[in-house]
Amino acid sequence: MTTEEYRAMNSKDLVVNYLTDNEEGMRNVITWFLNEVMQREADELAGAGRYERTGSRRTYRNGTRSRSLKSRYGSLSLDKPLLRDIPFKTQVFERYSRVEQALENAIIESYLQGVSTRKIQNVISTLGVEKISASYVSSIVKELDEKVIGFLSRPVESHIPYTFSWMLRISRSETE
Repeated sequence: MTTEEYRAMNSKDLVVNYLTDNEEGMRNVITWFLNEVMQREADELAGAGRYERTGSRRTYRNGTRSRSLKSRYGSLSLDKPLLRDIPFKTQVFERYSRVEQALENAIIESYLQGVSTRKIQNVISTLGVEKISASYVSSIVKELDEKVIGFLSRPVESHIPYTFSWMLRISRSETE
């Protein structure tokens, strides 16, 4: 679906679409929602909505850029708004990120369970993503390793109370 088709759909159409075609309907609902979130973020950053004339406007719209986001429902085609004088950063996805956080968590969990980086593609394909490169999986694992090393090498800032316990149990049975 194109952006114009999403804008033409009202919430009732989205619900009917979701109920009649669950997989495609869910993908449409998520795409519509994420596009709306980005539009609202752009409105807030610009200081005015699209085609709105106010004195509080800080910048103007400069079209959109098509971005794909791989999710557990398949690949979503999103329209990221562009602003003229201010770089637009959205909360929907991180810079250069093309994969939903839930998929990254599935990749990390698979790796921790011992699945090789090349075989993770088989695991991810069951979640609806056509292709994830082994180098992408390796970059996620490298990021995970850096976080673990950072956690393990952090300084301990407070005293940690501890107690050592030692118990000796001697039993003796008497038989008479």
